[in-house]
Amino acid sequence: MTTHTALPVADARSLRRYVRRLARQHPRLLWSALALHVTAALAGLAAPRLLGKLVQAVDAGTTVGHVDRVVLALAVFLVVQTVLTRYARLTSQVLGEQVLAELREDFVGNALALPVGVVESAGSGDLLTRTSRDVDQLGWSVRWALPEWTIAVVTAVVTFVAAVTVGWWVLGPVVLGLPPLVVGLRWYLARAKDGYLRESATYSATNATLTETVEGARTVEALGLGDERIAAIDADVKDSYDAERYTLWLRTVFFPSMELSYLIPTVATLLLGGYLYSQGSVTLGEVTAATLYVQMLIDPVDRIVSILDELQLGAASLARLLGVAQVPDDRQVTGAEPAGEELDARDVRFSYVEGRDVLHGVDLDVGVGERIAMVGPSGAGKSTLGRLLAGIHPPRTGEVTVGGVGLVELPLAELRGHVALVTQEHHVFVGTLRENLALAAPPGATDDDIRSSLAAVDALEWVEALPDGLDTVVGSGGRALTAAQAQQIALARLVLADPHTLVLDEATSLIDPRAARHLERSLAAVLHGRTVIAIAHRLFSAHDADRVAVVEDGKITELGSHDDLVAAGGSYAALWRSWQGDREGRAGARRLNGLSERRD
Repeated sequence: MTTHTALPVADARSLRRYVRRLARQHPRLLWSALALHVTAALAGLAAPRLLGKLVQAVDAGTTVGHVDRVVLALAVFLVVQTVLTRYARLTSQVLGEQVLAELREDFVGNALALPVGVVESAGSGDLLTRTSRDVDQLGWSVRWALPEWTIAVVTAVVTFVAAVTVGWWVLGPVVLGLPPLVVGLRWYLARAKDGYLRESATYSATNATLTETVEGARTVEALGLGDERIAAIDADVKDSYDAERYTLWLRTVFFPSMELSYLIPTVATLLLGGYLYSQGSVTLGEVTAATLYVQMLIDPVDRIVSILDELQLGAASLARLLGVAQVPDDRQVTGAEPAGEELDARDVRFSYVEGRDVLHGVDLDVGVGERIAMVGPSGAGKSTLGRLLAGIHPPRTGEVTVGGVGLVELPLAELRGHVALVTQEHHVFVGTLRENLALAAPPGATDDDIRSSLAAVDALEWVEALPDGLDTVVGSGGRALTAAQAQQIALARLVLADPHTLVLDEATSLIDPRAARHLERSLAAVLHGRTVIAIAHRLFSAHDADRVAVVEDGKITELGSHDDLVAAGGSYAALWRSWQGDREGRAGARRLNGLSERRD
């Protein structure tokens, strides 16, 4: 099973600080919603007082007209409460949507700012869970749970104050319900956050395993790894089951204990009120009003406790979303300006796992406008070195500089103007082809510039053959592009971005070899005068390069021109002879197949 590094989770202090910042950004909506909730709660308090007085009046003797007036007053207060509650909820919903929009924008910004190395080590499952389940859970909490919880808190406080105004004796029964409530809350809150964080972490692990299995489905099928992948998913599901069972156990212990704290005050109010009434200390109307107020406390307190569970889930999700911003930056921007475009690596060492270097003291000078090909066996460290030369990863020791300034000392926006990396991986965004290409275009770029970039990578012909040309919608739900076409779009973006130095890591691997050779020649013409570092297994790239760097076991073992290295008879010469033999063998096979087909 693949091991991933989990992204951090924000602590309670960071959560409180972020919530306070959001509250300060929306003072008008916040105070308006609170004022409306308080006013609505006050309107709802009229009913017990009026009913208490009505009971007292009936006990003393009253008229039908008095009863009608009380009923009318109750109806008026009910209408007022309904209207106020409607606008209070509306204001809370508007506030919630604005806050949620800002939370999402902050998360997207933080996620896009993550160092690429961190994203790779964390895996897709963790980020996928945070961008889907955690955002959805937080949305539910902000849209529904938080407004409802606020209403419940306001109602409970106002109702409690109203109950106490009936008589101080009401404090006794209410206080009796506090011990089980406080003990239950402390017990639950001490365990709930960790439980829900663990639950969310198991979803991340499950998503990671599922994503890897789906993405590698062909490999799984070819190697017969189906049972192993099923076992891995089963293990993740079991962990998720155990985590959810634990949080369910917390709720089954917590909520019944809360029911006890609700019943005690009501029963105690009736008993104490009845005793005081029998002693002549209070009136029947006061006992009625006090009992109704205490009974009214049950609903908001129950909602406070019940929604607290949703808020715990929301807080856990918010902590995971804010945790993305706590990933330490792998760049230390100094503000220094490169004095040129020379790319130099000095004593570079790098490791993905602590204590296991994959590069061992690499030195490489890349001149302005030079074309260098990096070749070598798989796993030798070519791609890792290419990523360091593109500033994707900082070296563990040593330095990689452009114009005398470390690549990790440059802001990303400025770095990409100096060095850009294009790999086998590519992505087609949902939208038109024009929009996909304009992502990398400088401000003011025209359609002619976009067409020129497509022509440079041999893509203009098939793009113009599409029914809608540049306006063709691609990506999920749109026109499906072949792997080769998607890679050409990625390369066209590179042409538009116009960096000075290019690191091409198997950038044409998905294109037919003959087409790839033509494509690379087209790119070479467009990028004349720029520095190119090409990492490839197809040695025609090395043949055309100014110099060839042979990477073996994390070191550059040979460096020189194609002719010099072939003449030296070393590792590169052996690679060249092997590749030439493979080419001749494949060409012979094609000739034999063609002859066989003609005979048939």
